[in-house]
Amino acid sequence: MTTYHLSVMSPDGEVFNDEVISLSLRGADGDLAVFAGHVPLITTVRPGKCVITRADESEIEGELTSGILDVSKDGVKLLIGQKDTFSV
Repeated sequence: MTTYHLSVMSPDGEVFNDEVISLSLRGADGDLAVFAGHVPLITTVRPGKCVITRADESEIEGELTSGILDVSKDGVKLLIGQKDTFSV
């Protein structure tokens, strides 16, 4: 599968920085999944489950309370709150 670069940052620093297959979470307008080649998008993140599928197809799960998702041709950035959790 085609991958893209994902960076997840919190106020405490970098949480995740690697190549991924997909990112699934709840955006301002509902659930969404980001795959390679996704159209550029900026949206707020609503509370809910977040799943990152790594290049090796393993998954990382987290619970988000808020954030901002920035999808661009250069990669994807997810800014999350300090109290959000990830099992990296």
